[in-house]
Amino acid sequence: MRKQAIFLLLISICMIVVAGCSSSGSKDDNAIIVGIDDKFAPMGFRDDKNEIVGFDIDYARAAAEKMGKEITFQPIDWSSKESELNSGRIDLIWNGYTITDERKDKVLFTKPYLENSQVAVTLADSPITKLDELDGKNVGLQALSSAADALAASPLKDKVNASEFPDNVLALTDLKTKRLDAVIIDEVVARYYMSKEEGTFKLLDESLAPEQYGIGVKKGNEELLNQLQKVLDELNADGTAAEISTKWFGEDEVLK
Repeated sequence: MRKQAIFLLLISICMIVVAGCSSSGSKDDNAIIVGIDDKFAPMGFRDDKNEIVGFDIDYARAAAEKMGKEITFQPIDWSSKESELNSGRIDLIWNGYTITDERKDKVLFTKPYLENSQVAVTLADSPITKLDELDGKNVGLQALSSAADALAASPLKDKVNASEFPDNVLALTDLKTKRLDAVIIDEVVARYYMSKEEGTFKLLDESLAPEQYGIGVKKGNEELLNQLQKVLDELNADGTAAEISTKWFGEDEVLK
């Protein structure tokens, strides 16, 4: 009995030590974790050296430097991005995150910083030239993305055979192998891949939906939101945002 009591005491001590270590290793207030989709070029993606790069990556680093914070980029399952934010595992959703009314119910948003639209991409030699010609065709898109929202709100909703993919890269791969007839995708992403694989893809003339990108902050954290918006305004004013945009898009596309 005495041995059992001693054993239980030792277990209790170990638990206290572990709890203490856990507490001391808790997240630094000076650190900020950004949740990204690391296959979303040119906003945030892995280059040939497997390093995370992109417009949003450079923009976020510049903002963190002004805020005096250490920044970490955490690749996440994009379909559970709001859950990652609300659980506290990340501090920001910052990777071509489209502002929608539905998402406004879940997160706080900064002011929009980029214009975008959802478009349909086909192979360059496809006979399809207009959206209504996708009737009865196989169309791919990223799951739980604004592309999915745009398709759901369009007249094509019940006219195409839609397949969801974890990311745009896989969808475009299926397009290149002709398992798909088209991919619904962000225009900025489409144009990036068109520049990298000239002669492979083409955009249909009409777009499905115009949209704007913003940065998502956990509801209730107005302090971080206001601090972030302040430095974004400063990056606009001092020309840093324009410089980053020109690097990735060839011109200043950041909203003022």
